[in-house]
Formats: sequence, C-alpha cells, structure tokens
Amino acid sequence: MEFSCKDFKVGKCQGQKLVDGETMPLVLQPPEADKADIESLLLALKTNKDWFEQLIIKNSAVLLRGFDVKNAQDFNDIVEAFGWDDIRYVGPAPRTQVYKRVWTANEGPLSEFIYYHHEMVLIKEYPKKLLLFCEVPPPEGGQTPFVPSFRVTERMLEEFPEAVEEMDARGLKYTFTALSKNDTSSMRGRGWEDTFGTSDRAEAERRGKALGMDMEWLPHGGVKAILGPRSLTKVFDGRKGRRMWFNTVVGMHGKEFSSAFMADGTNLPEKVVKRCEEIIEEESIEFKWEKGDVLLFDNLALLHGRRPAKPPRRVLVATCK
Repeated sequence: MEFSCKDFKVGKCQGQKLVDGETMPLVLQPPEADKADIESLLLALKTNKDWFEQLIIKNSAVLLRGFDVKNAQDFNDIVEAFGWDDIRYVGPAPRTQVYKRVWTANEGPLSEFIYYHHEMVLIKEYPKKLLLFCEVPPPEGGQTPFVPSFRVTERMLEEFPEAVEEMDARGLKYTFTALSKNDTSSMRGRGWEDTFGTSDRAEAERRGKALGMDMEWLPHGGVKAILGPRSLTKVFDGRKGRRMWFNTVVGMHGKEFSSAFMADGTNLPEKVVKRCEEIIEEESIEFKWEKGDVLLFDNLALLHGRRPAKPPRRVLVATCK
C-alpha cells in the first residue's frame, strides 16, 4: 500500500528504522500549520479510518506528532474516533483509569525497566491495537522501545531451530501472582481485586477461568494465576505470513512474581532464554517522547517495553480490539 493521504504528511524521528521495507515508526504530521488542532486531527482520522487501520498493519507502529493533543480527554476523543471496541486490561501492572477509555500506563517505579511484551499476550482475548499518549515527556530516558516480533522468531530459528520448534510443539505454561492489595512500588504490584474487577473471590475465579486461567489462593491473601499451555509463536492474518514471537518467556522466566516453563513442567533451556533476551534488545527501536505524541501499535506484531526514566513522566494508554 503506497502512502497517499492529503490529511497527513510524512515526517521523521530520530531512532526510526527500516524493517523489511517498512519504516518503523511511520511519523505522520499535520499537512499544514493550521491543521494541527485537535478538531482537524479528529476529522482526518474519521475520514481516513479504513486507510489508517491498514497503515497500522503495514507499518506496525505509527506516530502522530505535531498535533495539539493536550490531555486525556483529547486522547480519548482520538481513541473513539477510530470506532474500535474497548478491551479491559488484565494483568499484573498497576494502572488507574483517568478518563473513560484512557488509563495510566504501568505505575511501577520509573527507575525500573519494563521488559518487552505483547500486551495481554497470555490472555485468551488480547488487544489488536495499543494507543499511547505522551502528556508529560520525561527529562531523561523513559522511551517506549518496541521490537518487530517476526524478527525475533527469524533470528531464534537461525540459531536454535530445534529448540524453538520443540518449545512451540510442546507448549508453555506461565504463572503470575496478583497481590492481596495494589502495590505501586512494584511493576507487577496489581492486587487481585483490581486485576479481576471484583472483591468476590468466587467471581474472580469465574472471570479468571473465562480468561484461560487456573487460580490458586495464597496464604497472604494474594492469588497465583496459572496459564497454559500456550504456543511460542503465532501467525496472524494480513501480516505477510510472518511468524510472531508471541510469548513472554524472557519477561516472566525466573522473576519474583512470575515464572515460565514447558507445559509439562520441565525447565526452559537457559541458554536459549538468555540469547533470546539479547536478540530482542538488538532488534529494538526507540525514539524520544515529545509532548502531545500519540503512538499506535499493532499489538499482534510488536513487543514493547519502557526504559527507566527521570520523573516526571506521564504516558497514558488505551487498548482496543
């Protein structure tokens, strides 16, 4: 699909890369100085909704820059302009609803690196699209690096073909612990009531089951969620037959509140996990946030994370089907 839209012009940002012929992220700016207001942007998005959706699939990451997006209300208007259905976040990250469909991103300490992941990768229903809005850019660090998932699979198959195929065939299992109460001092400090949207244990179990989880209540009042078996890679329609590294093996393996292992309970090969961590970092793409930036991800195609930052940093998020 060639780029052709009178309502946007293509820009550049430091750090963007050409991956398999596509620019990531593709930067879209106002076509003229007097078209930078939020009303002009909303009209352009509504007018070119189908085209824009194809663009996200084609380039995986699209950055709207130079538009006058001021706050959560403006961002919510952008989210709703596309008409995509909302999907509630389920996972261990502490988050707070800000306005309608807009939430804070992970509220864990800015000093910590949030590891690369596809949003809600382990849940039966995961978002297809992820939208991020930079309300307050950090003075240092705090980038949202992302990784073309198919490149990880390609490189892992080059180096560990037998191990990758075996892990995919046998399947994986994961566990994560939801605490008894929210703890924003931890990146995985979301309490189970907030995670499942209820204070009733039986209802939490029912909702967990619907999401593909088995649950084990712990003596301290928290709950361990067990998920799996899950595949290592996935191929999604409309994405050139690319085999995505659709898992969270590196991010959950051997961590304080989580684990990853083979579906039969055996350990993952340490050498493979360690090398995968290196490959993911080598394939990462990042840019410096600017105030008002809106970043759209194809969640089926990209892993993303968060670099450590000096405060203040405020990036808001919306997840869509």
